[in-house]
Amino acid sequence: MPSFHYKAVDKTGRQARGALEAINEVDLELRLRRMGLDLITYKAVEHQASALGAVKITRQDLVNFCFDMEQMIRAGIPLIDGLRDMRDSVDNPRFREVLSAMSEDMDGGKVLSQCMATQTEIFDNVFVSLIKAGEQTGQLPEVFQNLAETLKWQDELISQTRRLLMYPALTLVVVLGVLIALLVFLVPQIAQLFKTMGLALPLQTKVLLAVSGFVSTYWLPLFATPVIAIVALVITIKRNAKAAYLWDYAKLQLPLIGPIHQKIIMSRFTNTFSLMYRSGITVLDAIKTSEDVVGNRVISDGLNRAGQQVSAGEGLTETFQNLGMFPPLVIRMLRVGENTGALDVALANVTYFYNRDVKESVDKGLKMLGPALTLVLGGLIAFVIWAVLGPVYDILGKIRF
Repeated sequence: MPSFHYKAVDKTGRQARGALEAINEVDLELRLRRMGLDLITYKAVEHQASALGAVKITRQDLVNFCFDMEQMIRAGIPLIDGLRDMRDSVDNPRFREVLSAMSEDMDGGKVLSQCMATQTEIFDNVFVSLIKAGEQTGQLPEVFQNLAETLKWQDELISQTRRLLMYPALTLVVVLGVLIALLVFLVPQIAQLFKTMGLALPLQTKVLLAVSGFVSTYWLPLFATPVIAIVALVITIKRNAKAAYLWDYAKLQLPLIGPIHQKIIMSRFTNTFSLMYRSGITVLDAIKTSEDVVGNRVISDGLNRAGQQVSAGEGLTETFQNLGMFPPLVIRMLRVGENTGALDVALANVTYFYNRDVKESVDKGLKMLGPALTLVLGGLIAFVIWAVLGPVYDILGKIRF
């Protein structure tokens, strides 16, 4: 469907600019009229759909959206007016298009959750379910507040991880680049010098020359094999359900990384579960929806079994204890919450426990990664220097001045 950039005016005379998909100019004018706008000028945009699709809606955009919606609802501003105001002020062109479509849907009689449900690439099932529950219970501002805090926490965790990974990644690239340059360019020249002089080489130098010769001869397979293996693994995981399940299981069993990965997944689950429970969604529906949130087939399968046990009459605490995924402290929190009827408070404590544990584990693990990587790669460089300079020192020792 063609897209148009438009300039319009509302009933109060305030100008509005934006982009909207329409069949033709008449359809554009009708769509704007249903949104309470009168068309002034427009301009057709070629390939606008692909251009908008290239602009990504970030998590920060969603955080700002949730915060603005919460403030406008608390202030008593109608949702349709709030969406129109955000549409006219948002900078992201893709998000502006989404808000325009939602405004049009709401003007056609849909409620907010139904408008979001049509934008599946932006709002997932959890987001839509929470908004729907907030509409039904009258707690929409609280839902938007909780969503903003959750999205902000996820964004901070990802930003922290990326920031801490920058130094180890830079160290790895630089040192490996130097090491490859030594093996491919410097070591063969020195090997030729040793061969010309007919020296008896020590073991470490022989090993280095053998490695250098292997890398120089088979450099293409050495670089191509990992790439082909990664591509084949990705294709296999996408096309084979059993392979995808085994891959998710392997990620949980990795040393050092596996426990942190599992804590991140469980933190995401408890955060989502507590958010849905506080919003009035039933335990069974919360567990069912959380299966798609965790992003790991092994844990998702465990939650599916937990949902079946709860549906059969088992207690929530016993069910989670049988999964074997939660530490004893979390199980005790859930038991207290279930016995006292304050399960929402217990879930909030569980979320806080995992959030703190995940942050500390990620911070500690990534801080250890940099020195460990530097030590290993520095050891490789030291071995190369030792293997090269050892015979050179022997030559210098035999020279009489």
